Amino acid sequence: MRVRRLAAWTALPLAVTLGLAACGSGGGSGSGSSDPNAAVSIQISEPQHLVPSNTTEVSGSQVLAGLFSPLVDYDAQNKPYEVAAQSVTSSDNKVWTIKLKDGFTFHNGEKVTSEDYINAWNYGAYAPNGQGGSYFFEKIAGYQDLQGEKPKAKTMSGLKKVDDLTFTVTLSEPYIDFKTMLGYTSFYPLPEAAFSAPGVLKDSYEQAPIGQGPFKMKGTWQHDAKIDVERYDAYPGEKPKVKGVEFRVYQQLAAAYADVQGDNLDVLGTIPTENLSTAPTDLGDRYQTSPMSSFQFLAFPTFDKNFSNPDVRKAISMAIDRDEITKSIFKGSQKPARSFVSPVLPGYRDNTTGAAGEFNPTEAKKLYQAAGGPSKIVISYNGDGGHKDWVDATANQLKANLGVDVVGSAEPKFADLLTKVEKKQPVGLFRMGWVMDYPSMEDYLGPLYSTNGSSNYYGYSNPEFDKLVKEGSAAKTQDEAIAKYQQAEDILAKDMPVIPLRFGENVFGHSSKVKNVEMDLFQRVNLVKIETAS
Repeated sequence: MRVRRLAAWTALPLAVTLGLAACGSGGGSGSGSSDPNAAVSIQISEPQHLVPSNTTEVSGSQVLAGLFSPLVDYDAQNKPYEVAAQSVTSSDNKVWTIKLKDGFTFHNGEKVTSEDYINAWNYGAYAPNGQGGSYFFEKIAGYQDLQGEKPKAKTMSGLKKVDDLTFTVTLSEPYIDFKTMLGYTSFYPLPEAAFSAPGVLKDSYEQAPIGQGPFKMKGTWQHDAKIDVERYDAYPGEKPKVKGVEFRVYQQLAAAYADVQGDNLDVLGTIPTENLSTAPTDLGDRYQTSPMSSFQFLAFPTFDKNFSNPDVRKAISMAIDRDEITKSIFKGSQKPARSFVSPVLPGYRDNTTGAAGEFNPTEAKKLYQAAGGPSKIVISYNGDGGHKDWVDATANQLKANLGVDVVGSAEPKFADLLTKVEKKQPVGLFRMGWVMDYPSMEDYLGPLYSTNGSSNYYGYSNPEFDKLVKEGSAAKTQDEAIAKYQQAEDILAKDMPVIPLRFGENVFGHSSKVKNVEMDLFQRVNLVKIETAS
């Protein structure tokens, strides 16, 4: 099981609009002159990895978004459009032909070819390489032959070179969203220089990744400190408006907030919870919001007998006053969630959890007692993500409304929490967050709840749910796919393997030294739009 784009920080959104938007409203007026020879600084947390097929969290993805150019990106309606690809076509949603735009080069001067994609994807899929994004290649024919301790093959049979700028991808079965999927980080190419031998990545590559995007590495990754990149002048796409970016690593958001207030940091992607109420005043027009795709929830270890009964899970959900916590802790900067799919997507329906998502302490206590819920509940969360306030508030509500002992328990890091869950160590309920990989309902359902889902940390399994997600993926039209996905979501509402809590929005700040600051649905700064402000 591999973790994907799970969100470690608390996401801090405002009223999420139901309209569709790829980018936010932006920050700064955009007026006045800018200096194309100046650099800007952006807050991140320490990335886990900087190899495309192994980068599954937001900070690493933010850095790679500067170093690489995706095959496709998404327009204002969340539909994919070609960036590094000239075209991505299929007549049956099973065999796809990808033609690359001519003129892209890696930062070391190598011309980008179809083989660079084939080599990178095979490396990512090969199980012994242990890549976190390996799951993304499982739809390609031959993927299973690369799995296990002793794989049958080192390359996927579904990848075929046609010419230097064209290759075909044969899937094991039709998948309607394959083109949409290609915008994800795992599908970036790797240059020949990344490998010491066929299929063997150089140990040094990750410390100074070579991409084909608008920025190139300036030096090497300075762990727990910073990553510097500078403009790549041979990039054939939209040119950056700044000379470089310093991705500055912060251990605590509070320190980053103080720096952005004092103009010592240019962009802070997440305003700390404790500063939400004062941030609009503190930052003035440097305080910004925009749509994003985050989803915050509490998960149950369904393999734990204390939480194996869906009625226990529904009772706990009914004992939580989402609206009150959203108002008191998040100052209205998030939207209470009563569905499992983000409002930013086609197919979203409000309140799919029904009664289980409504605050009803009287019925919650009756149901909890009748179902034999445990007398003590622990809520585990990562202590480095700004979650303590809302977890404490949730614990207090459950204590009062269910009449049981409830405590919050912080793990030092998100990875520590995930490791405990993977080992099925007792953690009680645990906090989770999700930022979509690509705009599809399937991305909120398959990875999180399918029996073998890449981020199904709760051990949830329902064969009918698996079947419906699979049928949705194989549908011939988007409307047919959405209908199947919605039926699958209805099963989640009955089983409640997790409790939806909040949908997010980007709430960010920037210094007075930058303008045109935009953040996308994936909580990443648009690195070719940001400019310095005179």
